[in-house]
Amino acid sequence: MSAGTIKKAKALAKDGVVMIDDDLFQVKSSSDPSKSYMVTSDSCDCQGFKNFYKFHHGKGLKANCSHIEAVKIFKSESVKKTK
Repeated sequence: MSAGTIKKAKALAKDGVVMIDDDLFQVKSSSDPSKSYMVTSDSCDCQGFKNFYKFHHGKGLKANCSHIEAVKIFKSESVKKTK
C-alpha cells in the first residue's frame, strides 16, 4: 500500500464515509466531489479496485484501494469512540 493511498484513506475516513449497513459504506471520491463509491470490507466499485489485478497481476496482492482503507480506518475509529 502506497503512502499516497494511506494519506487519501485517512482524509476520506474523517468526513467521506457514510455507513449504509453493517458491511456496506458509501465513500466519497478523493478526486471528484460529485462521485462516491459503494464499499464493503473487501470490494469497491471504483475504477482503481476494478483494475487492481490488471496492474498487479501475479504479485500475490489482494485487491485494495483508498476507499477500502478509508472504511477500515472509519471502523477502527468508530470502535475507539464506543469504548
